[in-house]
Amino acid sequence: MRIILWLCSLVLVVSASAAELNFNFGSYAEGTTPTNFSSVVAGEGAPGTWKMVMDAVPTAFAPFTDMAPNVSRHTVLAQTSQNMTDEHFPIFVYDGDIYRNFKFTTRFKIVSGILEQMAGVVFRYQNPSNFYVVRVSAAGKNLRFYKLVNGVRSDPIGPTLEVAPGTWHTLAVQAEGNQITISLDDRLALPPLGDNTFAEGKIGFWTKSDAVSYFTDATVTFTPRIPVAQQLVNGVVEKQTRLLGLQLYALGANDTTQIIASKDAADIGRPGAEAELAAIQKGTVWIGREKGAILLTLPLHDRNGEFIAATRVKLKSFFGETEDHALTRALTIVKMLESAGATGDDLRK
Repeated sequence: MRIILWLCSLVLVVSASAAELNFNFGSYAEGTTPTNFSSVVAGEGAPGTWKMVMDAVPTAFAPFTDMAPNVSRHTVLAQTSQNMTDEHFPIFVYDGDIYRNFKFTTRFKIVSGILEQMAGVVFRYQNPSNFYVVRVSAAGKNLRFYKLVNGVRSDPIGPTLEVAPGTWHTLAVQAEGNQITISLDDRLALPPLGDNTFAEGKIGFWTKSDAVSYFTDATVTFTPRIPVAQQLVNGVVEKQTRLLGLQLYALGANDTTQIIASKDAADIGRPGAEAELAAIQKGTVWIGREKGAILLTLPLHDRNGEFIAATRVKLKSFFGETEDHALTRALTIVKMLESAGATGDDLRK
């Protein structure tokens, strides 16, 4: 089954094993800046100017007839500041998610620049001093990949090639584990690379110095990340198939709790009650009953014995079952969760 969500001019298509996010820049008004992005800079100087401009873009698909237009005019993302500083790298980072295994594709056009004529993308971005980048230079006639680690740039890797300015091109980077594959205009740009520096991170758009560059038709196809808390719950549910319910609650702001993992995905985000708060803060155990089931709320400990979450276990009850017996059954579930040795910080990843 696939679900389509429209979110702030983003199109997110989700299936059981993969997801695709389309950045629908053409839906923004000219002169505006897309939401859910951060404008940052690596190196020297102030962040760049990222805004929507109108431009003619060749259609991604062949026209139905010879009479149909093969271009459409709509807004595209543009970096328009023209800072002549050499070590000046404007970056526009998408804040909506962190990606581990993915393919990030965008069309780009290098419009102008005296000092530099470049466009590129960053990926597995941590902060302005730590990320991977692949960029293309029209003036230098090359493609280069490098990484920035604590502000220190690695030796660039990549071929010499012709990149026409004023023309739309397609740049794609795919990361699977430590393997990185880069394509330009649907052709492999260099042999696959292996690097273990950054396992995951954000994605974004990149330029240099006074380069004015446009971007459109950006898409990221990715394997959705499963939070650690949900991985723990999934592992227990797979082994304890007769469980009626299992949730993990975390402590939030103002002494509130909410479900961060559940056997039923629809539960995630729902608030907890006094029983969950008492379990996290005091280690209190709560037991309740409903028709055919018994419910228990217990604290979840880390390896040091500290309370890090509350566990709600729903078990099928049987005639004559005592609360002590039900508690023993529930404690078995909690011990399975705790055997992974997760910390409170782990549960929030």
